[in-house]
Amino acid sequence: MRVLVVDDDFMVARVHSGYVARIPGCEVAGVAHTAADAVRLAGELRPDLVLLDVYLPDRSGIEVLRELRTGAPDDPFVLVITAADDPVTVTAALHGGATHYLVKPFDAAALREHVERVARVRGRLAGLSRAAQDDIDSVFGGRSGATARLPKGLTAPTAQLVMEVLREHDGDLSAAECAERTELSRVSARRYLEHFVTTGAATVRLRYGGTGRPERRYRWSD
Repeated sequence: MRVLVVDDDFMVARVHSGYVARIPGCEVAGVAHTAADAVRLAGELRPDLVLLDVYLPDRSGIEVLRELRTGAPDDPFVLVITAADDPVTVTAALHGGATHYLVKPFDAAALREHVERVARVRGRLAGLSRAAQDDIDSVFGGRSGATARLPKGLTAPTAQLVMEVLREHDGDLSAAECAERTELSRVSARRYLEHFVTTGAATVRLRYGGTGRPERRYRWSD
């Protein structure tokens, strides 16, 4: 995912660029320090995501946001990153189409979380011919389709815990490994994992060993 970093402070822009560069699958497409350069580079570079400061020397970043978010399918996602914490600016960013709003200072982990969510949303939308309500809920930040309608005996908080463990793991997990990470019983962990497979939120593959039944290995679909 190609990212345009916009910040009037050269050192802050460098720090944020470093954060982006360390996120797997992301690259810094360009850096802008003014509103004019932000609009120009967004048009020239066609980034997937813009990290947009509000306090720019020539114009407000909110005005830039409105120019970037025209409603066209190829508009970039915009993550507002600013020291502005007043409700008026937050509301303006929301109405302008910002994906999210991060108040400075923040650490690399906070930025990575939101950048990776944009990547997941882009990937999910690109793989759809039609969007089901579960897909729409996921894109707009509502309840995950994996946890919205749980079978009897399963609870949303535990489903969220299992989902986070599975999503954040690099590779697939067995029910026993998931149980160890979530401190659930193996039987309980498997029930949640199988629910995610049923809803399409996770996939499962069989790993065959030397003897006995094959092991079921689970991976989050996003």
